[in-house]
Order: sequence, then structure tokens, then C-alpha cells
Amino acid sequence: MDQQSGSEMVATFAAGNAVSNRTTVKSSITLSGRRPLCGGVRRALRGRAGLVWFSLAALFSCIPAFALSQQAPPDPPRPPAAPTASQPVAPSAQQAAGSQATDGQAPGSLSGTISVTTGALLGGAQVSLVHDDESAAQVTLSGDDGQFSFAGVRPGAFRLTVSAEGFITQTYSGVVHPGEALVVPTIVLAVASSVTRVSVVVPRVEIAEVEIKEEEKQRALGVIPNFYVSYIPDAAPLTAKQKFELAYKSTLDPVNFAIVGIFAGVEQAADSFHGYGQGAQGYGKRYGAGFADSAIGEFLGDAVFPSLLRQDPRYFYKGTGSKRARILYAIANAVICKSDKGRWQANYSGILGSIAAGGVSNLYYPPADRGAGLVFEGVGIGIGAAAVTNLFQEFVVRRFTPHLPKRVPATP
Repeated sequence: MDQQSGSEMVATFAAGNAVSNRTTVKSSITLSGRRPLCGGVRRALRGRAGLVWFSLAALFSCIPAFALSQQAPPDPPRPPAAPTASQPVAPSAQQAAGSQATDGQAPGSLSGTISVTTGALLGGAQVSLVHDDESAAQVTLSGDDGQFSFAGVRPGAFRLTVSAEGFITQTYSGVVHPGEALVVPTIVLAVASSVTRVSVVVPRVEIAEVEIKEEEKQRALGVIPNFYVSYIPDAAPLTAKQKFELAYKSTLDPVNFAIVGIFAGVEQAADSFHGYGQGAQGYGKRYGAGFADSAIGEFLGDAVFPSLLRQDPRYFYKGTGSKRARILYAIANAVICKSDKGRWQANYSGILGSIAAGGVSNLYYPPADRGAGLVFEGVGIGIGAAAVTNLFQEFVVRRFTPHLPKRVPATP
């Protein structure tokens, strides 16, 4: 071992206190492992003779190094080693103060007051402090006295953003100098203008009322009532009151009186219902029976039963699709109808209304024209007549009905 190696061993031993805990821990982990330490040496030194010879060799190898260390002059003092990453050296208080004074970056503080336009102080307002470099914002709330403050503020340009519910957000920009306790001017928040949105929803009853008012103006050739046809596919459902109102106006329409009179005259000319006789008395009976059929059938089939069963008595004009599809639609509507919820179902109200009206007619028709057979025969004829009427509605009547409403289907 040469002189330099011995000196390094001494220096290493002198700096033992500076060895980091990390080295100690690492050595402990190595020793605790299963791998044998210096296994080759242990295999070479077996028995007592081996131990004696090993001791003597170690003693003689140390004598030259000891002699050299006695003759060599003392080493000059070495400069302190530079601190490493594992040995950080904290600067002294004087050095820190000098560096701080040199940089001039002593932290400052910010404070201020929040108020409203009336002069009242505003508590609970959120105040955000952001520097120009867009670093993380500092946030605080104003107290009950409207005051807020930030401590340890980094010097430089900043921006304050003040917000509160119901008020317009305000901003304030400024600069904090090193060590400065800056008090910003009072920040005044104005009340935000409130926007009230009112959604007007027209009740379905009112929509239906407007629609039936339009339907009451529908007249084929400008004269014949055509009240029970809706040209709006998704028309609003009718209330019970509106169903009775429509039946009432259809029955008492002046044109209806004229049509009943024409059919009564045709029946008398053909001597239909022979039991009524001829002359004015016979015509009067035929006219009364015809009007009773019309009124009873109208109210029972288009008002009473539709109200009880919640069905719509109107025919809904299709007007689109192939001709075949429209023909099938018109024929099917003689036995089906829409419910008040817009679903298609069997026309129970129309069929029951026809049966009931036929039963009532037995009270005033001649005995030869009464009976259950005639009632159900009349119901079958009525269904066929309804199918034919619907075909006319789908392909003919609309062309001869002026002043139809041209508008988008109602959306309740």
C-alpha cells in the first residue's frame, strides 16, 4: 500500500461523520441478504493453520505502510469538499438576507373592501388573485364587513376578479412592490340585470276550441255543413262540453232543417213508412221522424257515447299516401276512430249510438217498421253509408269546401 492510499484511508476515516444514512442503509440491506459475503476467502482459510498464516500475512503487510506514515510530512490542509446532492448545505442567515436584499423580492400583501352601488358593504363575495404569468389563483371571500386580504403576495403585476351571485363580475389590475402592503381602492359591484323568461303554454282546451271554431266554418259548396271533419292530423281532443256543443250546432243548423224536409218529401212521394199516410199530416210525421233520427243519432253517437268512452267523433282527413292507402283508410274509419289520447280503436261510440238511436225510433215509427231486426239492419246500412261518406270526404268534398285553414298541425 503506497503513501497516497494511506492518506486517502485517513481522510476517509476523518470524514466518517459525513457519510450519509443512505450508504448505511444500503450496506445493511446487502448484509441481510442470502448471498454469502466473501465466500471465496472463507473457502481458502480452512483450519487453524490457515488462520495463523493469514494473521501473519496481514501483520507484515501493514508494517511498511506504518513506517511510511511515520516518515511522510503532514499533508497541507485541504479545502472543504463541495457539497453533493446527498449533502445539501443550507445557506446561513446572513447569506439569505444578502441574497434577498440583492434580488429585492420580499413578499407583499393585498387588502381591500367590496361594496355595492348603494354603498352597502358586501360579504361573501369571492375574490381571486392571479398574477400575469397565469399561475395558480389565490381565492378568498370577503368578510361581513366587506373586507378581504391576501398575505405573502409575490411582487409583480396582478389581477383581482370579484364575483357574487346576482352581481356583475368586476376586475382590478395593479402591481405589488417588494414588501409593500397594498390597499386597493374599494371595488363596487353593480346588480346584474335579471332576465325573466315566460313560457306561455296554451291549454289544450283552448286549442281545441279554436280548432272547432274553424271546423264550424267548413261548408261544402259553401252551404252544406261539414263540421265533423278535421283537416289537422293531430288536432287537440275535444272535451265533453265541446262534443255536445258541436252536436248541438250541427243539429240546429238551418241547412239541416232543409235537408230533413227534402228527405221527408222524397219519402212521402215514394210512400215510404206507409203507416204515416199522405197529405200534410203524413209529411209532418215523416219530417218529425226524420228530424228525430238526425238529432238522436247526432247526440248519442257524436256526444253522449264519445264523452263516456273518451272517443273522438270526427273524421281525420288523410290526404297523403297512395290512392289505395287512402281508400282503405276511409273505409276503415267507418268502424274505427281516434281516442281522446290519439290512439286508434274500434268505434264503439258510433256503433252503440246507432243501436240506441234505432231502438228509440221504435217509439215513433209505424208498427210495420219497428223491431230489433230493423234496428240492426239500420246499423249495418249506417256503417256502409259512413264508409261511402268517408270516401267522398277523402277524395271529393275537400275540393268543394272553400276557406279551409292552411296552418301547421297544432302542437299542444
